[in-house]
Amino acid sequence: MEDQTQFKFFIVDDDIFCANVYEQYLANLNYTDITYFSNGNDCLNNLDQNPDIIFLDHNMEDLTGFEVLRKIKRYNPNIYVVMVSAQENVKTAVDALKYGAFDYIIKDFAVCDNMTRVINKISQVKTELSKSNQTIIKRFLNMF
Repeated sequence: MEDQTQFKFFIVDDDIFCANVYEQYLANLNYTDITYFSNGNDCLNNLDQNPDIIFLDHNMEDLTGFEVLRKIKRYNPNIYVVMVSAQENVKTAVDALKYGAFDYIIKDFAVCDNMTRVINKISQVKTELSKSNQTIIKRFLNMF
């Protein structure tokens, strides 16, 4: 991964083992700005740190992943939230996307590979959006 975009990550999961696996995996990919929260409230209280990507557990004790997702999107719709769940339920995945998640990852043997796939997809989206914004700005400036 040459010339990799550095992202600020939040990992929100009440399962410390899973969170540690994700954090170590991201660190092995040379990402350095990773913050872990064991519950949704702590994540919400720290959104002012402006994370780029949040890996959010679906099933947590204090607030459900859906509740946290909705509040994140109200705070800043440009944060890429990836719902992570052990549930292989299509309705859960569809609801996550409906509420604004960028993607839905199942906690299985391929969870880390899927994290990489999603990060690469987000990187591509951000690149395309910046190209689009530059084109729009150029068109706007050419009007004058």
